[in-house]
Parts: sequence; structure tokens; C-alpha cells
Amino acid sequence: MNSGLKKILLLSLALMFLFGAGRVQQSLNHDRDALGLTRGAVLENAPPMLAFTTVALGGFRGLISNFLWMRANDLQQDDKFFEAAQLADWITKLEPTFASVWVFQGWNMAYNISVKFKENGPGDYTDRWHWVENGIELMRDGGLRYNPNSVDIYRELAWQFQHKMGANLDDGNMFYKIEWAAEMRPFFGDSGTNYLKMLSPQTPQDQTNATILKEKYKLEPEFIKTVDEKYGPLDWRLPEAHAIYWGAKGLDAADKNPDKVKEDDKIKLRRIIYQSIYQAFKHGRILLNPFTQTYSLGPNLDLVDKVNDAYEQMALDDKGNREHIERAQRNALRDAIYFLYENNRMTDANKWFKYLGQKFPNQPIVENDPTSLPKTLTLDEYAVAVAQIDIGETSQERVTSFVQGRVQAAYLALIVDDDSRYQNFMNLATRVHQRYAKNTAGSKGENRIPLPPMDELKKTALSDLLNPQGRLPAEARAVLRTKLGLPAEAAMPSSTNDVPVLPTSSVPTNAATDARP
Repeated sequence: MNSGLKKILLLSLALMFLFGAGRVQQSLNHDRDALGLTRGAVLENAPPMLAFTTVALGGFRGLISNFLWMRANDLQQDDKFFEAAQLADWITKLEPTFASVWVFQGWNMAYNISVKFKENGPGDYTDRWHWVENGIELMRDGGLRYNPNSVDIYRELAWQFQHKMGANLDDGNMFYKIEWAAEMRPFFGDSGTNYLKMLSPQTPQDQTNATILKEKYKLEPEFIKTVDEKYGPLDWRLPEAHAIYWGAKGLDAADKNPDKVKEDDKIKLRRIIYQSIYQAFKHGRILLNPFTQTYSLGPNLDLVDKVNDAYEQMALDDKGNREHIERAQRNALRDAIYFLYENNRMTDANKWFKYLGQKFPNQPIVENDPTSLPKTLTLDEYAVAVAQIDIGETSQERVTSFVQGRVQAAYLALIVDDDSRYQNFMNLATRVHQRYAKNTAGSKGENRIPLPPMDELKKTALSDLLNPQGRLPAEARAVLRTKLGLPAEAAMPSSTNDVPVLPTSSVPTNAATDARP
């Protein structure tokens, strides 16, 4: 074979290989796009340098990002967090369409780096909060910009609101909640429920706030309305509402791209939504003490219906875990009944107590008491039994502490004109006292010693609250004295033994009819 013919054959063979490689590359690109592994087109709405980098570096981007990832991990191990964060920023720029990069870096900031920072002062977690918020912003502002349909990013965003901010596992969780509530207050008002003004802003300030809400926080007022109508009413100053929002956004993205989403991914999003509704029920209301100007969280009792609906729907969506879901539903209903009872919402408490008995007629409702079927207990008996379990039925010290605590809680409710809550706290304390006295009558032993009389416990609790050196400010003490018909503080005897004894009320079956002591 002469050299000319040999060159022609080799050239033809090379062209065949190039043609075959091109066809294979087209198939690979199609598979990558279908699996969401890469993006063939230039990034839309990306800064020019980022758009150029993703094209110019080609396959070398993966090698470079791997090196940077290892280097960032080394820096983090050496507590060089800001240098590591800079490398994380470069990594996301090199691989902007890989959702897992954004998810990991956001999670790493909010969880791994944040906990390296301690308190700046008592209760002050400013530095830690900075990293938690940075992790959220990284995924929300960057990750979703280049991966608008990534259910992984939506799920991680929802999880960070639900778990990192909403749960109480991080020492700084209350600080996070207060900071987030302060950021959200301009948009949703003092109650956290006034989202309608963001839908139709009337004043220049509301118009500015609506723009900030959409552009900075990426929250759409129309979608907020949809979420609140389906799962609320929610307090949008609290993280649970935002966990539900981003979970719902993830489901919406999944429905728009069914070919790229597994059913298991949708189940995970639904779980976050349902778990967040339950969290919002348990502590979804901000309580401000007007005298001490301190915040605490209380249950959002308006969500009981939505919580139950969520469990019913979850059992339908995730049939493989139906037994576990129904167990969680039963526990949630037991909590709901007790909270409603404790807050003197007797009609609702009776409604759900009856529902619990109908849905789970053969399952005990009091822990460690197999005879406590719904048909064998009244609502009052159930509530007192739950209280006894919480405090330890045979511990005189714990029962005494519980009774005094409920009496003090009653007086604190009275100060802020919550007469209904006052009445039920006092009723519950009296019932627990009566039950303990009945169960320990004639018993002997150090754990069965009698409780002090109810009058004496009330007197002690009131004395603690009215102590000028105590925790209540003078204004609150004055209000309490007025409510109870006691003399002004200047006329109050200095001796604890001289504090007036309040009369004892009988406790009838219907707690709502009890008289104030």
C-alpha cells in the first residue's frame, strides 16, 4: 500500500471516529440534561464572568472544583472559616448547575461552621446567626437562581427553617427566632399574619416592603396567600411558616417537572411541611411579656384542624409508613387535647377528645396505663392524668412544684387580662392537688407525704410574685394587687406569713364555671 492511499484510509478512519464521537456526545448530553447533571446552554441571567468561566473551562471545572473543595475542607478544619467561605463561593461559581454543591455549602455554613462560634454575651449568638443566615441566603439567592426547579435545594431550605431555626436543638435557636421575627415584622405586622398588605400595598412604605420581600427574601405574596389558606393561619415571623413555604415551593417545582423528580423526593418535602405544621401548632405563637419585654413561644391552637388534616393526607401519600404516621397523629391529638384544655378552650378540647376516641377506640390514651381507653375516661380525668405523668405521680416535691407553678402561671395570666387562662391554670392546679391527696390518703413512706394545703401553696406562690426583690416589676405587682383586691405595696406587710390567705374555690366538673379565688 502506497503512502498516499494509507493517508486517505487513516483520514477516513479519523473522520468516522469523529462522527461516532459526535453522535455519542449528543446522546450523553441528552442523558445529562434528562438527569439534571449538567447544562449545555450558557447560563441565563448569569454575570458575564461566570457565564464565560462555565464555557471556557469546560471539563476542567470539575477538576478545579474538586481541588478547591479539598482545600476548603482543610481550611475549615483549621478554623479558617472566612477563607473557606471564599473557596465555597468559587466552587459554586465553577459548578453553578449542580444542586448538591449549593446544598452542601449552605448546610455546611449553617451547621458545621456556625456552631464553632460561641455566645458574644449571655443569650447573644450574633456571630452564629450570621453563618446560619448566610447558609440560607447561599441556597435561596444563588442556588435557586441557577437551579430554579431543584427539589433538593427547596428541601434543604425548608429543613434549615424547620430544624436549625425552628427546633430547640441549637443553643442559639431562640436568638435566631427573635432575629428572624424582627426581619419579618415590617412585612407581616405585629401579629405576623397581615400578609394581605404585601399583596396590595397602599402606602409608599408598603410598596417598598413588598419589593424587598420579593427581591431580597424571594417570597412571593401570592404564594404566601396560597400557603396560608391551605396550612394556616400561620405567624409569618416564625421559621415554621417559611419551612412550609419552601416545602410547598418544592412540591410546585416537582409538579412542573415530573420526569426529573422521584416520588420519594416529594414525600420528603411533604414530611417537612407536615412536621412544620405540627411544630407551628406546639410553639407557633409569639408571647411578649409587656412588663419584662421578654419573648416566649406558645401553642398556636388555631392549627389543630390543619395538623390533623396533614396527618390524614400524609397517611394517604405514604402508605408504606401509615402505621407510624397514625401513631404520630394519635400523639399529636393527645397533645392538642391537653393544650386546648389547659387554655380553657373546652369546646375544642371535647371535640378532639371525642374524635380521638372514635379514630383510636382500642388504644390507651394515657402512657403506661393500658386501661385508659377513651371510653373509660372523662376529659377532666385525662387532663389531670397527663399532668400527673409529666410531674411524676408519687413525687411530693414535683407535685408541689407543679401546683405552685400553675398557680403562678394563673396569676401571671391575670396580670395581662387573660381571665380564661387564669381560671384554667388554677383549676388544673386544684385538680392535681385533689388527685394526689386522694391517691396518697392513708399511704406511708417518704414519697407519699401529704401536700401542703392548697391555700398555703397559693399563699407561697403569691408571696413570691409580690416580693419587691422578685422578678416582677412594680407595675405588674400593682396590677396583680388590684386584680386580687389586695392593699397597695406600701401597706403590704414585710413578713411572708402576713400575706392574706385567699379563699379556696370548689372545682366543679365544668372548668369554665369556676370562680376566681
